[in-house]
Amino acid sequence: MYSLCVLTVLASVLCLCLTPLIRDASVRVGLVDRPDHKRKLHTGAIPRTGGVPILLSYVGAYGLSFLLPLKGSGLIASNLAMIGRLFPPVAIIFLTGLLDDWLDLAPWQKLAGQLTAAAWAYVAGVRILGSFGQPLPPWCGLLLTVLWLTLCSNAFNLIDGIDGLATGVGLTAALTTAIVGILHGDMMLGLATAPLAGCLIAFLRYNFNPASIFLGDSGSLLIGFLLGSYAIIWSQKTAAMLGIVAPAMALALPLIEVALSVLRRFLGNQPILAGDRGHIHHRLLERGFTPRHVTLLLYAACGIAAALSLLESFLVNRLGFLWIVLFAAVTWIGVRYLGYVEFAATRRLWVGLRPLMGAHVHLAMLERSLQAATTVDDCWLALDSAARSLGYSRVTARLGGARFVSGHWPEENSQTFWQMRLNLPQDDYVNVTQREGATEQPALVVPFVDVVSRVLPEKLVQLNVPRALAEVVEFRPRAYSALRNSRTKTVMSSDCAAPSVNPATAS
Repeated sequence: MYSLCVLTVLASVLCLCLTPLIRDASVRVGLVDRPDHKRKLHTGAIPRTGGVPILLSYVGAYGLSFLLPLKGSGLIASNLAMIGRLFPPVAIIFLTGLLDDWLDLAPWQKLAGQLTAAAWAYVAGVRILGSFGQPLPPWCGLLLTVLWLTLCSNAFNLIDGIDGLATGVGLTAALTTAIVGILHGDMMLGLATAPLAGCLIAFLRYNFNPASIFLGDSGSLLIGFLLGSYAIIWSQKTAAMLGIVAPAMALALPLIEVALSVLRRFLGNQPILAGDRGHIHHRLLERGFTPRHVTLLLYAACGIAAALSLLESFLVNRLGFLWIVLFAAVTWIGVRYLGYVEFAATRRLWVGLRPLMGAHVHLAMLERSLQAATTVDDCWLALDSAARSLGYSRVTARLGGARFVSGHWPEENSQTFWQMRLNLPQDDYVNVTQREGATEQPALVVPFVDVVSRVLPEKLVQLNVPRALAEVVEFRPRAYSALRNSRTKTVMSSDCAAPSVNPATAS
């Protein structure tokens, strides 16, 4: 325990001293993040090399520990082979982020660096070996390990959009993992995460709002990669049935951010790797919170998730699953509060999917009925049946010179209504009226027009109907009022015979 405290203090002091030096040097060489007044709203150029002092302090604390009479130094020395194997993937992920801060790498180049580092970490011994108490085949373990480490790296990169957020979230996760290591008697896990927590405590002094230095990709990718690696080690120390769930809860905010971002962009037909202003912190800012309040609110959320992850990690019976359910419920409430329009639109689409499928069935039946019609009356019956099924208030038509009417005309004192008029050859037409506030919910007007205009003219020609004086045929028992000019405010018109558009008149 004494060694953990000394390592944490050493890392914190080193980072506290190195950060302003790296910050000033970054300004001199131009490694700064400039505002663009779109996604980057800070007022001036801010250095974005926070990963450099964090990595130097993290490594330096271990180096200094060998100069002190600490019991932990012997444990670290006994694991130097493992540490040496892990250093190359950590260096790759750090250099990938640093190059992106400097040269603005293409998304695929960043992803290639992350995948390389993750695969190397698997070879070095950071591996997901099982799931729900069952061992995994090597290829599956490799795939899950690479996906997990890449996910964690990108997760911290995504939430690093507001001063101090990614640093504070990383600090919470690092402390949680260190506590798990201590309570499970795994001192090496504690020795690995406690110095990282010390670095982040010190760095937060310069990164909290208003920040004088940003983490940059070198810092956010590094923190995410290290914490993802330690989470795998943590999962091997908890109940086999629970596996990676507990550490995933500790990293809940960045992981949820990744899931929401991918899903939002997919539903919105946007590039998955493109940046936007739809992240959790952006949504909270739009709701009127100040940057500091957003950061503190998300710190609190991470603290709750960390506490639940600790409870889940140690309650290995059925009660442990209770915390998972509670965590999922709180997450669902939080996402609902953010009010993403993509999810609301998808929910409405899902609710309306069954009626929409039914409407397409009615259109298919309309087309089949029109094609099978042997008289004009058959054509009208098919139109009338489809119109009723699609929720239209009133349909009138002139087919082969005969006039057909079905439904109710809007009352004199009614509100606005719309009409769709489809002009057919030989002065025939089909006219659809929909009252505002009607109980019927109209569906698929344009596909209805497409079916009628494509099938009905040819069918009337096939029937070779003699052109007679117009005859009005009522298909509703209710009295039909005299024809009048339309009072519609919105009109859709289509003409099968000519490109001109008829004036909006009642049938």
